[in-house]
Amino acid sequence: MTISKTLTRGCLTAALLSTVAFTATAEDYTITVWAGGTNENSDYRYEAISMAADILEREAAVRGEDLSITVESQAWSGWDDFKQAFTLASEAENAPDIVVSGHEDIGPWSEAGLIRPIEDYVYFDVWPLNAIYPNLIDVASYNGQVWGIPQDAEARVFYWSIPALKAIGWSEDEIETLPSRVESGEFTLYDMLEAAKAMQDEGVVGDEMGFAPRVSNGPDYWQFYQSFGGEMVDPESGKLVVDTAALTGMYQFFVDAVDMGVVPATWLGSEWDMWHQNAAAGNYGAWHGGTWHYAQWTTQFGLENFFDTVQYSLIPSGGEGGRANSITHPLVYLVTSAASEDEAAIAAELIAIASEPRINALHAVKSAHLGIAEAETTVPLYAEDRWLTAASERLAPHTNAIPNNADFGIYWTAMFDGLEASWTGVSSVEDAVADVEAKVTQALGDNVIVR
Repeated sequence: MTISKTLTRGCLTAALLSTVAFTATAEDYTITVWAGGTNENSDYRYEAISMAADILEREAAVRGEDLSITVESQAWSGWDDFKQAFTLASEAENAPDIVVSGHEDIGPWSEAGLIRPIEDYVYFDVWPLNAIYPNLIDVASYNGQVWGIPQDAEARVFYWSIPALKAIGWSEDEIETLPSRVESGEFTLYDMLEAAKAMQDEGVVGDEMGFAPRVSNGPDYWQFYQSFGGEMVDPESGKLVVDTAALTGMYQFFVDAVDMGVVPATWLGSEWDMWHQNAAAGNYGAWHGGTWHYAQWTTQFGLENFFDTVQYSLIPSGGEGGRANSITHPLVYLVTSAASEDEAAIAAELIAIASEPRINALHAVKSAHLGIAEAETTVPLYAEDRWLTAASERLAPHTNAIPNNADFGIYWTAMFDGLEASWTGVSSVEDAVADVEAKVTQALGDNVIVR
């Protein structure tokens, strides 16, 4: 599709619609959307596409064209079932037109030929795509091409119980300045463990309730690797990096947390609902999660007076050589290879419309995700949301993302296996780190750097 880069949005839409061979007769399209990691708070991941279809139909009608778009959606709350379903549907040539998934899927899915580069169908120097934060476009890119459009953004957060901190003698000033002390590296993960232990010793929280990490595998655990100075990718070569010192520090931290009695050795694999209930009820001393959990706790699990009872910060540094940090894990809209050329063009335009600030703000506010463009922060619905405004200012500037490298899944699996083995005492920290190094180097050879 050849379109002048100076076209306005209206001209761009008209040009796109001309590529799908409109005639005097009605044109009917069915666009299917599958969304992973989606629950009732994040239904705008697919509802936004339906809204976009209505707008595109109305624009066609104003030009005297008859366009009908039916959007069929399916959502999965989990990730494993969703990704398996998409892979099987792709093999059976029955995949949807649009998938909403984590940006890390771009690498393997593009190399497997399951998705199309969206840059072939939209232009990133016209509104609304030219307003999206450039770093989010980078996250949606791979091997020099833009494959998707960010559907949302987020930050991963360290949460603290204000009542529990007060109960062990913290002053208002100490609680107020905690985020800045974490950001500077003054207050570390081991300082957190000491505070969590004090909460248990004082009976403020129950045994093994001082620290409540994520209960399953996820991008969150790479934050602790970074807390001990680890890098996931070498910026010069683009190769994956296995930093054995950072892995050792990370694994040892969780072993020490178990030895101090602030988290159980059997923690991983706990029930998510129980974790949410305890977090919302203030039964933990410190825990970590995502910005979006705010919406779940306040709407589903009965948390009231969040800002009076919960302090929040970056993930603390592990100590010297480490850094406080947060990982963002944007979901992205991707156009699949299963779509015909006409369907791909329609799907891409629907995604572009769904990325407009007012539409995307509906998702951001309802699900407690961060906006994808600065203009979105001026939408009244978003601007009036205290949590999104606060999180955008305190956390978002310090986020980075896991790499889109197609081999990263191998490293990720090995990292978490090693974490689980050392955490549960199945192996020593030293053996767990050695096992990660062996697995990754055996699988990737010269494509990984070991430090």
